[in-house]
Amino acid sequence: MIRASLGLLLVVMAGGDKPFWSSQSSLPTPGFHHLHLNSINPEAAIDFYTKQFATTAKTTFAGQLALRSPNNVLVLFNQVTAPPATQPQTAFWHFGWHVTDVHKSMQAFIERGVTLLPLYTGDAGGTVFTSADTWPGSGGALGLTQAGIADAKARGVTPTLAAGFAYLRGPDDAMVEYQGNMPAERFNHVHMFQDQPFCAQIWYQTHLNVPVRPAANQSIRTAENCRVERGPDSTWPALDHTGMYRTPSITSTTFGDVSLFWYMNQGSAPAAPTRGHLMDHIALSVTDLDAWVAKLRAGGVTFLQQPYTVGEFRALMIEGPSREAIELIETR
Repeated sequence: MIRASLGLLLVVMAGGDKPFWSSQSSLPTPGFHHLHLNSINPEAAIDFYTKQFATTAKTTFAGQLALRSPNNVLVLFNQVTAPPATQPQTAFWHFGWHVTDVHKSMQAFIERGVTLLPLYTGDAGGTVFTSADTWPGSGGALGLTQAGIADAKARGVTPTLAAGFAYLRGPDDAMVEYQGNMPAERFNHVHMFQDQPFCAQIWYQTHLNVPVRPAANQSIRTAENCRVERGPDSTWPALDHTGMYRTPSITSTTFGDVSLFWYMNQGSAPAAPTRGHLMDHIALSVTDLDAWVAKLRAGGVTFLQQPYTVGEFRALMIEGPSREAIELIETR
């Protein structure tokens, strides 16, 4: 099924002036509506986030408790009776906020007793709380290999001590990234693992009409060359002392002003389904659900739930390329 849909992409890319499914391919790229979390105590979770990120506010959506970011992105909470699963690893890794000053935010979190997650630097077990306080990456990468670290040390490279990324532990064992120094505080991304990032990029382009904007050193992939091996070298800084694999990576999948960043699956087992885990699903906003139903069915996309209602809104749920649950909700 995936092979057939990827082949369809090639017709769109290489065809004439007008693809044969023009009415469906012309549907606008959805916006990012919400991230849906499972929580044993949604009230307490929302209270935590409103204290840590001052621009957020408690609200509701379709009768469910929610957190609102100033860019009108929501985090919805479903109450569960047992701590939501965080293992085995799914396609969802963590979610993140822009902050205006990463070091000031870090100090405020420390003063409030928030648990910060150390980043290992790859240098004799050293750790920092923000990537800005260790050797910077090079060539657009967010980390350095052991060889890169040795070269940085030899050349006397020093930390920027400016903008950087950092992590805190949120309610229900959530991993939350905060990064700065940005113009304004807001929810800005969901960081994911994909079993095959380039194939996933094609899937999102084909089925959700996401424009592909390859990085300067990347070419547009097709079904014939989207499957690649994971890069062999670990990089630092990383949340694990053994480092993390950062190649290949995809940073161009954007819905509105929220991005999906993808690294390749860090382990050998395929990603587990996201439903029922801490990060249950993401939701995208569309204006014509019936047209999307037709497009997705024609493309052979897996439906996890057929069209249903969420309060006064119509919605459906599909499965992404690494078994991530994606809700489309009609907001016209």
